[in-house]
Amino acid sequence: VQLQASGGGLVQAGGSLRLSCAVSGRTFWSYPMGWFRQAPGKEREFVAAIRWDGTRMYADSVKGRFTISRDNAKNTVYLQMNSLESEDTAVYYCAKRANNGGYDYWGQGTEVTVSS
Repeated sequence: VQLQASGGGLVQAGGSLRLSCAVSGRTFWSYPMGWFRQAPGKEREFVAAIRWDGTRMYADSVKGRFTISRDNAKNTVYLQMNSLESEDTAVYYCAKRANNGGYDYWGQGTEVTVSS
């Protein structure tokens, strides 16, 4: 399984970005997928996840602003980020969740910088 994240960039506070994560694999539809981020000098943190049935979970810090979605026909998971804040500045990673609850495959990361 390979994951390729894209869509990061520089945006002003209050703006929006949409991240994409293209995933190889014949059974993408069955993969629970997640987004994580790591800000400079901080540990990586959970952002959002989506199950195969579309069930979504969000970190409290992004609820109401970020939306995770998936297009199984395109083997892609998205993270729509609205009302961006400087605290959202980080490298964002997509990941595939393993059966044991951890994440076993990771993308290379895409950098998001929010200017205030």
